[in-house]
Formats: sequence, structure tokens, C-alpha cells
Amino acid sequence: MIFSRIHFATLLIAISAASMPAAAQLASKTGAVVTTPHVRAELVAHAPDGVTPGAQAWVGLQITHQPEWHTYWKNAGDSGLPTELTWTLPAGVSTGEIAWPVPKKIPVGNLANYGYENTVLLPVPLEVSTLYKPPMALAGGTPAMDVKLKASWLVCRKECIPEEGEFTLSLPLQGSTALHKAEFDAAHAAQPQPLAKPGGIEVNGNNLQVRLEGLPAAVQGKTLAFFPETPEVIRTAAVSGKDWTQSWQGDTWTATMPLADQRSASPTVMPVVVALAEADRQPGQPVAWRAEAPVTGTWPAVATPGRAEVSPALQAALAANAANAAASSTTDLPAQPTGTFAMALLGALLGGLLLNLMPCVFPILAIKVLGFARQAGNASAHRKAGLAYTGGVMLSFLALGGAMLALRAAGAQLGWGFQLQSPGVVAALAALFTLIGLNLVGVFEFGHAVPSSMCTAQAKHPLANDFLSGVLAVVIASPCTAPFMGASLGFAIGLPAAQALLLFVALGLGLALPYLVAGFVPAVAHLLPKPGPWMGTLRRLLAFPMFATVAWLVWILGQQSGIDGAGTLLALLVCLAAIVWAFTLRGRTRLVIATVLIAFTAVLTGAIGRNLLQVVEPAKLAAASTANQRWQPWSAERVSELSSAGQPVFIDFTAAWCVTCQYNKKRTLADAEVLADFDAKKVAMLRADWTRRDPAITAALTALGRSGVPVYVLQAPGKAPVVLTEILGKDEVRAALAAL
Repeated sequence: MIFSRIHFATLLIAISAASMPAAAQLASKTGAVVTTPHVRAELVAHAPDGVTPGAQAWVGLQITHQPEWHTYWKNAGDSGLPTELTWTLPAGVSTGEIAWPVPKKIPVGNLANYGYENTVLLPVPLEVSTLYKPPMALAGGTPAMDVKLKASWLVCRKECIPEEGEFTLSLPLQGSTALHKAEFDAAHAAQPQPLAKPGGIEVNGNNLQVRLEGLPAAVQGKTLAFFPETPEVIRTAAVSGKDWTQSWQGDTWTATMPLADQRSASPTVMPVVVALAEADRQPGQPVAWRAEAPVTGTWPAVATPGRAEVSPALQAALAANAANAAASSTTDLPAQPTGTFAMALLGALLGGLLLNLMPCVFPILAIKVLGFARQAGNASAHRKAGLAYTGGVMLSFLALGGAMLALRAAGAQLGWGFQLQSPGVVAALAALFTLIGLNLVGVFEFGHAVPSSMCTAQAKHPLANDFLSGVLAVVIASPCTAPFMGASLGFAIGLPAAQALLLFVALGLGLALPYLVAGFVPAVAHLLPKPGPWMGTLRRLLAFPMFATVAWLVWILGQQSGIDGAGTLLALLVCLAAIVWAFTLRGRTRLVIATVLIAFTAVLTGAIGRNLLQVVEPAKLAAASTANQRWQPWSAERVSELSSAGQPVFIDFTAAWCVTCQYNKKRTLADAEVLADFDAKKVAMLRADWTRRDPAITAALTALGRSGVPVYVLQAPGKAPVVLTEILGKDEVRAALAAL
């Protein structure tokens, strides 16, 4: 059937529509200064002897925070992410590492972070080699070097916001650049000074015993703050004098501090920084000291979370309105997905096999069964059809997986199923399935509605139908992979590109395997009935799954663009059906009626088409938060408030286009006994709706090692959050609640 030719165009629409919003997220202001509601960031430089080979020059990012907001040190502490700087420089010019000023300890509830408030400058040495060739100066001008910076930072108060900026600064090659001398002098004064002796660290049970030697006489006897550069080793929020102690013996400072409850590192050498309290600091004198201390003793075993448990750091990632961070609900960075690559491949293959049972795949498989029956007894045609369908499935998974990985690498916050987060793609798929349904029910035949040249081409290339059917199967099936592929797809994101793409190939092979086996095993083909009148009845029957899919897509669009968007799509689909019917007429009547209908559809699209792409809050969620406080919208602030109040939280990561999500809502999350258990434990129920692309939800899913929905998380203060299975059972939920 010629309708398969539409499949490929639909896939292209899906990828392009999904990538356009992602690309838009990467846009940022370009210049020396970027201002957001939370910080003012400026690219500054200090080159007292000019920018020449061998001369000392510095560049840096100066961040001025709004009151109560902060960014992070190289070790962020219990949550957060350090600021990252990526430089674009002329050939022969390079930068060193950030010369991190000493941070401050920022308590957040029963946690603590290391970071900066007020104004901080992150200086970076600029190194100009003799290979650098200065640019030619314009007439009457001074030659200058262009320094470009792309920076990203996480700024937090109670909520956390990921921000980024692109900066450009022109440094004159001749003369001094000293406008920001005072800021660089202050940043250098806040640098930890190296100690002549490395000291030492001994692991003693669940404690660290630190010894630093050679500290200045002016420091001796003072209380020092301790900052390990290695994250996830000590209990960051431990209070001096209670959970850890320090003392002096001459110029030797010793301290005993507890290990982190969820320690993930066992270093042999620990770079550490100690600093004076701000009240003890003297102008012009060093304020901090650094040593790379060797570690002796035996580290206790690292507590590795199981499949259903996540490090307490996940609370931070879930509460954060941003990438992998939060301000007030946990400790440490999120755990990474477990499992080997071989197991992930096997999981992908099995997940693809099980995907054939999902209702969103049924319409496509039904069409293939009908085509298979037409070729009964033709073993060669069966094999070719199976190979073509498999090729379409596997290449499509490669294309979608590659597009997602490439966009994520470019900084876009998206995950698996991203194509159905675009209202344009949803509308295009609804139109496609409407055409397929009309064709199956007999309203029109493509041979009468399209030019004869296309029919001839289709006859010469029958395998194109099978290949493009595989393409369409992937576009529709991909949102349904999460129940079987959540961990494997999350694992794929952290792998090298080649290995990640192999996982998508395995998933495609699993989806196509039943049809491929049927093509190569004659016994399977013999199970099909012989061609006959039943095929016409089956063809018309298959139109109804197509129309049911259209109804599902219209409902999805309603969740994304509201009732006006859904109504607009229905009106345009009616116009599409009328146009297709007009092309089945003969003579001049066909041309006149089709022209009038096409013109009317164009006018209608211009008048109300914008409703398809409008952004609205999910209607049901808004209604639920107003009329029924059981389910509340997920947000960083709300999670922070509930965690601070000591209330357990259940988070439902969901989307309207996720069939499994809807099944779990009706079967498990609406069950009276389950709801009674939620009420008995006083659990707040939050819903993170991913129907439309939401970077904050994407980041939280990534922190969980997931790239799609559904995902269910139960977290309680003082306990590790638990990630429940994707196909949610009542007994599983009730058991998790009972364990609170």
C-alpha cells in the first residue's frame, strides 16, 4: 500500500520537531555579561603585562549572586554541581584549571554544601605560547585576542536552577588589562596555600583521622574549617565538636570526622583544604591551606544501592528544579544505573520482544499480518518482507537513539519518547493514522487517489512498504519502551556513543524478531489461513484500531495544548478526510470539490492552527491540584517544603502519551486500598507530568538512571528513596508504604 510512503516523512517530522525546541534551549546571551534573575555573570580578565608569550595573564568568571542564592565549589557537598567553564581560544593559546577560592560551608536543613554566596571570581590562568600568531589590526585599531567562554552553573536557594551563558571578551595584545585587578587580587588571596608536608589520613572504622603538619604559627590553636576535594567521602553536615573533633599539637592539626553514610569513593590520596573562620582572617595573610594527604588503613565496604533503591542523593536530584541537584532534601550525588553492558544488551532484546505486546504497537503489527496473509505460500516474499521490516525497525531505533544522544550531548534536556512531546508530531501522526484508517475501511484506494507514477514505483519496490512499516512501528512504539527498558535506556545515556547505539539496535531486533522468525520459519507461515474473502473483512476491522489510535493521539494533544488544541486537530482531520474523499470522485467534479476543500482547509489552518502548538498547563493536573489535594503538581519548591516538614513523598513521573502510565493510574494508583495506605502514612502525592518537554523532569529522570516514563519514587526523610517497578503492582506499593 502506498500509505507506507508517508511513514518516512512522518519520522523526519518527528525528529525535526523534537530537535527544534531542544536547540532553542541552547540559546543564550552572548557578550561579556549575562544577567539572570538569580546571578550576574561576567567574563573578566587581568593582564598587567599585556597578552604576549610568557606574560602572566588571567581570565575568569565573576558571579554576583542575589541574596540567599549560591553556586558551588569543585566538591559541591551533599548536593549541587560545580560551575563548569568551556573555553574557545585561538591556536597557541590555552587555559589552566580553575583556581578555586576557598568556599564556605552552607548548611541546608540537616545537610551541608560547599559553595559561594555574594560575589565570587573563578580565576583561570591564560597561557600564550610562542606559536600564537596575533591577528592583523584593522586600520587605526589595536590588535586584540577574542576569548570565548561557555559556562554552566547551578544556582540554588531552596530550589535549584541550572543556568548557562556564552561570553565573548576582546583582550588588547598591547598594554595592560587591569580593570579588574582588585577582584583578581582578592581571588588569589582566597587561594589555599600549599603545605610543605602532605600530612596523612587514616581510616579507622567509620571515621577518618586527619593529620596536617607545618601550619603557620598564627593559625595554631584556631578552629579550622575542613573541605575535602574528593566528594562522597565524609559526612558533610557533621558538626564540629559533636560529630567530629579537632585539636593542635604544636604546628600539627588533627581531626576525626565520620564517613558518609552513603560513601561512594575510597581514595588512596585525598586533596584537602583547611581554612580559618572568617572572623580570624587578617588582611594580606593566607586564609586557607591545601595538602594532598596519603590515605592509610582499610576502607569499610561501600554500601551499593540495589536495583530498587537509590542513594539519598537522589532526594536532592528530585527536589532540584534542575540537572542533578537540589538544595534541601538529601546527601550526595545520585547513584548511577547498575548492571553490565552484556546484561543491558540482553535487557534491550527482551524489552523489544515484550514491546510487541503493547497496545500502541498493535495497529502496525495488524497491518503486517494482513500483508503476510496475502503472500501465503510465497516463502521468498516472506523472508524479504521480514528482512525489510527488521531493517526499518533497527535503522529507525538507531536514528531516534542517535538523535536523542546527540541532542543531549549538545545540552538539550530530553529523554526517550521525546518525539511525542511535540504537538506538531502528535498532529502529524494523527493525520497519518486517519489516512490509514480511511484506506482500510474502503473510503479510498491509493491507486485512485495518487498519480499513476507513484503506483508504478510502489509496484517496482514492494519491500518499501515493509521497510517503512518498520519505521512507523518505532515512532509509535518508542514511548511504550519504558516499562521494559527504563534501566537499559538510562544506562545507555552514560555509555560511549557506539555502545549506546548497540543497545538501541538490540531493542530494535527484539521488536522485529517475531516477524523476522515468521518470515524464515515456514511452520509459522503455515499457521495462517489461506487467502480468501475473510481478508476483506479483516482489512476493514483493522481500521478501527487505527481510529482508536487517532482518538488516543487527539487526547494526548489535548493534554499538551488544551481543549482548543484538541478541537482544532479534530476539525483539521475532518477536512483531511473530506479532501481524500474528493480525490476519489471523477471528472471535473473531483477537481472543483478538492480545490474548494483544500482552500477551505488552508484558511481554517491559518485561523485556528496556532491552537495546536500553544503551551498550556496540563488540564487534569491543574484541576486535581485545585479540586483534590491528593495529587499535587511536582515542583522543586514543593518537594523541598514537604521534605523540610518531615513528610514522606510519592512522585509519579508520567505522560499522557505513555500507555503504561495510564494503565498504572487506573489499576493501581486509583485503588481504594492503596489510597487508604497513602493516607494512613500521610504521604504527599506529587505528579511530574512529562507530556510536554520539561528540562527539570528530564534532569530528575536522568538522576534516577532513567530516560523515560513511567517512574515511581517513594522517599521519606532519613531513608533512602525507593524506585518502584515500571509496571506497578498494588502489593508492591503497599509493601513499600508499610516499610516507611
